[in-house]
Amino acid sequence: MKAATYQTYGDPSVVEVREINKPVPADNEVLVKVHATIVTAGDARMRAFDIPAAFRLPGRFMLGWPTPKKPVLGYAYSGIVEAVGRNVTAFVPGDQVLGGRVGGAHAEYNCVAASGPIAKKPADLSFETAGTVAFGPSTALSFLRKAKVGRGTRLLIVGASGSVGAHAVQIAHYLGAEVTAVCSGANAELVASLGASRIVDYTKEDIRSLGDRFDVIFETVGSSTFADMLPLLAPGGTYVTAVMAPSDFWPLLWAPARKGHKLIGGQVYPTPQMLAELAGLFADGTLKPVIDSRYTLDTIRAAHARVDTKRKRGDVVVLV
Repeated sequence: MKAATYQTYGDPSVVEVREINKPVPADNEVLVKVHATIVTAGDARMRAFDIPAAFRLPGRFMLGWPTPKKPVLGYAYSGIVEAVGRNVTAFVPGDQVLGGRVGGAHAEYNCVAASGPIAKKPADLSFETAGTVAFGPSTALSFLRKAKVGRGTRLLIVGASGSVGAHAVQIAHYLGAEVTAVCSGANAELVASLGASRIVDYTKEDIRSLGDRFDVIFETVGSSTFADMLPLLAPGGTYVTAVMAPSDFWPLLWAPARKGHKLIGGQVYPTPQMLAELAGLFADGTLKPVIDSRYTLDTIRAAHARVDTKRKRGDVVVLV
């Protein structure tokens, strides 16, 4: 089968489409013929080994040294079940599914645990949209729920036009929050159409100088820290970060450093129930996909290059 692999760390040129062995599902696994996947900022960081200095040593153990442990990247996917392991009863060949796992989706076939983050795809949801659900939308919903965002919450979203941010705007609006979104002026119209009531153009205004206070601040791209945003938090407010900075660990671990506020970070993983819920919201039109660009597996290098610009809007889709 064809797969996009990387044998060393570096720029998009290290990604090569090669023929590798088609995986065989274990007893508790499902073999999915991949129809669509995405290249995320996380994929690009792993490919380039773009990791903060404080995390580089443990990062080498996790990702592999001197070469990557998992040569096929890709988290979110959609596709059709081709085969199942002998202990799998929840899925059968022919089921249309969506899901996510760490690595493996940038290929024609992918084996995933049947008990993991995988759900059946609604018939009226496109494979393209379904292939995005397990990353941006599920990350956004997971963190918003951890922060207890709901009706009337004053919410600031930093990085509101990226994959996580664009879906966070929509989901927060759906939950009834008052959304202030930070993005460039070029993306203001898009973000407003997703449900933000106020747009802050970071190229013209320092968000730290805003006079407002927010119940929740959601940093989706790692451009700010808890210390940066502290002046914008209302008493008892919550700072949520999808990309933790090294300086965030001290207040996360030592309560007095939070000065009466909450800090939420770390990894979040979708459940099958969450994936099914989000897929239903996309299928009925409550949520809308935000697609930056589309590529094929053979042109996946260009998809990585697009992500590397840090100017993508929503998701960079790869149609397999």
